[in-house]
Amino acid sequence: MKRTIITMWMAGATLLSSAQDAPLMPYQNPSLSFEERADDLLSRLTLEEKASLMRDSSPAIPRLGIPEWHWWSEALHGVGRNGTATVFPITMQMASTFDDALVERIFTAVSDEGRAKNSIAKRAGRLDNNRCMSFWTPNINIFRDPRWGRGQETYGEDPYLTGRMGVAVVKGLQGPDSTRYRKAYACAKHFAVHSGPEWNRHTFNVNNISERDLRETYLPAFRELVQEADVREVMCAYQRYNDHPCCGSNELIGQILRGEWGYRWLVVSDCGAVSDFLPGRHGTSDDPQAAAADAVLTGTDLECGVEYRHIPAAVERGDLSEADVDRSLRRLLIGRMELGDFDPDSIVPWTSIPPTVVASFPHRMLALEAARKGTVLLQNNGILPLDRGTKVALIGPSAADSVAMWGNYNGFPVHTVTLSEALANRLGSNLYYARGVDYVKPLEGESGNIDMERVMDADVVIFSGGITPALEGEEMPVDLPGFYRGDRQSIELPDVQRKLIRRLHDMGKKVVMVNNSGSAVALA
Repeated sequence: MKRTIITMWMAGATLLSSAQDAPLMPYQNPSLSFEERADDLLSRLTLEEKASLMRDSSPAIPRLGIPEWHWWSEALHGVGRNGTATVFPITMQMASTFDDALVERIFTAVSDEGRAKNSIAKRAGRLDNNRCMSFWTPNINIFRDPRWGRGQETYGEDPYLTGRMGVAVVKGLQGPDSTRYRKAYACAKHFAVHSGPEWNRHTFNVNNISERDLRETYLPAFRELVQEADVREVMCAYQRYNDHPCCGSNELIGQILRGEWGYRWLVVSDCGAVSDFLPGRHGTSDDPQAAAADAVLTGTDLECGVEYRHIPAAVERGDLSEADVDRSLRRLLIGRMELGDFDPDSIVPWTSIPPTVVASFPHRMLALEAARKGTVLLQNNGILPLDRGTKVALIGPSAADSVAMWGNYNGFPVHTVTLSEALANRLGSNLYYARGVDYVKPLEGESGNIDMERVMDADVVIFSGGITPALEGEEMPVDLPGFYRGDRQSIELPDVQRKLIRRLHDMGKKVVMVNNSGSAVALA
């Protein structure tokens, strides 16, 4: 019966023109172990085909019935960069809940939506990045320096909290251990000792970390995800660690990750990280063939980038053996088989998740629960809570900015309820709203667009400000006061916002400050 199912699927997918009549090859047989199937398939691939399967966008190989596959998908706080999805609060707010059970529920919902979207893409013949079931999340780097623009993607500065949140993410994404097929693959990133800066990460050398700091601060969360959550992917970071690029660091990958911790799954490069081995950046490899060989020999199985196309030339030159290539590719093939990529949907249970789960009402309510639990009241001197009859002047750049609320690495919500919309629904004509200033620069005119008479008439002023993913994030082309190429040069609220808050306060009004920010903001 299994053989009948397989041949019907292969004919339907048009991967083999005579699939219904062709004998079943061992790698196509679901009754064999994934390891047996991977070994059989390895024996049938050419070296050029093997190299193509070790890159994040892997082409189809029609002669063997291997479908197209993409390892790069995002799910930082919901399925990202793949159309409509439930957009959950960013990870910093999830960490603020201190509720890892809630986080596991969230990422169970995320993997449900990811599976549904993957099925839609396969049926439409539109597989691409962000549509397969390998999610490059969570980011479990330690947010040690509050100026780092990617701190908003982490779970904060505490190694223990980061580990607990990361374990929950992995369990929610990958599904229960009791099933033959994995629901998805999660990826612990970026390994290791990466907490910025962004602007020089392609040349930066971290060589001043003590062994104690390494073991007590930067590695514990990774160890927990490997040994407790059985995470299936680990992504190596861009920078050098003790003079070696992380994706070519035998200390990190060979000795610690695969040696001490017994990790046996996939190591993936950050995008372009192997190219950083070349002269002009880290300069540890002389040419592309050497860069590819150095990464593979260290144990980096998959490249997001272009240098692994030089693997055949590296083998021909003697920098690398085909057995070295097979060792990495075997792990990748087992991964695709675990995710059900080579098998018919009829025997992979996760493929039956319906498209109706995407941005469904239960998932949106789960996002609301997380938003409520993660919101932090820093100080209240008796102004809050406000009565429904209170006259409110709502001022500030984030009050009506729906896009800023999506975070980064985001999907696209069905609807975003901004603070201005929420208060308008509650207060009606008792609400006056004006943007007042932009995030880092004033608006036209001395008062911006603020009607000061309406402000004076209000009982309370709510200032809604902060910073946005347009100002801080991964290696961005931003050079504004206080912000540089994704990072921040000052952790205080931008000066233009501080001046407006001071002006509102000096008017003698009660002022409530709402800080919508992805990372730490000094409020002195």
